[in-house]
Amino acid sequence: MYGYLVRRLMQFAVVLLLGSVAVWAFVFLLPGDPATVLIGADATEAELAATRARMGLDQPFLAQYGVWLGHALTGDLGASYYSGQPVLTELLDRIPATVQLAGFTLVLTLLIAVPVGIVVALRPYSVVGRVLQGYLTVGLAVPAFWLGLLLIIVLAVQLRWLPASSDFVPLWQDPGAALRSTILPAAAIAVHTSSVTARFLANSLGEVMGKDYIRTARAKGVPERDVIRRHAVRNAALPTVTIVGLQLGSFLGGTVVIEAVFNYPGLGRLLYTAIGERDYALVQGGVLFVVATFLLLNLLVDVAYGVLDPRIRLA
Repeated sequence: MYGYLVRRLMQFAVVLLLGSVAVWAFVFLLPGDPATVLIGADATEAELAATRARMGLDQPFLAQYGVWLGHALTGDLGASYYSGQPVLTELLDRIPATVQLAGFTLVLTLLIAVPVGIVVALRPYSVVGRVLQGYLTVGLAVPAFWLGLLLIIVLAVQLRWLPASSDFVPLWQDPGAALRSTILPAAAIAVHTSSVTARFLANSLGEVMGKDYIRTARAKGVPERDVIRRHAVRNAALPTVTIVGLQLGSFLGGTVVIEAVFNYPGLGRLLYTAIGERDYALVQGGVLFVVATFLLLNLLVDVAYGVLDPRIRLA
């Protein structure tokens, strides 16, 4: 197990390094001059040259990347062009809100996906099974932002049950207010993610139910509930763990539109604003954080695979 973990950590480091190159190159090649945006288009050439030199923009690509990477390895992601605050501070201020949204979304996704996937796999031709298959089709087809707008119109504007604008309230301060402020954007995302997860689980469970060890367990008189819980679901969970890990990574940086719809003060909203303002230092730091988090979650998924199925780490 330790050798398997070491190999995965080495792969994580290499991929993260390549990801940092891609992040830097992408932002470096974006049109526009941050110095011009920062001090205005009416600035003189001398002022622009001095600003570019102060920001390090007059250096070659590799030199700029080397300086940025060296600072990033020490936790220094630079300073925001507009606020002047360290990028890491800006990110840390927004991460709790995004983590809370991701946590609520993950809980809703699993609460919906697990029972729906099991019913669709075991009772596909029943009335309930057909209704749930319709839910999966609609959930995959409906965009999250459109569903978010619909939830705002119905639950916030017409019924006035929940707030339309989601101000972040930490869960540890006021659980009730945190639930009210987070449930709508979490539900808008969870409808799609639960549909994806449930479909993966149903397909995997359908394959597992035809295996020899399932027939053997039934022949030995094991109750059907134990056959499903102890033998079928655990083995069918392997591909589901992968898709859940990938979705959790996307929650941390891929909720830009949803956070904009609900005016939710998370990391996605911060990156959206930074891109509009061409705050390249903040964009680079934020995207690098998202990439690192995504890779870390994939690493954890791989380790979970090794725990659930020892054949994987032995291979």
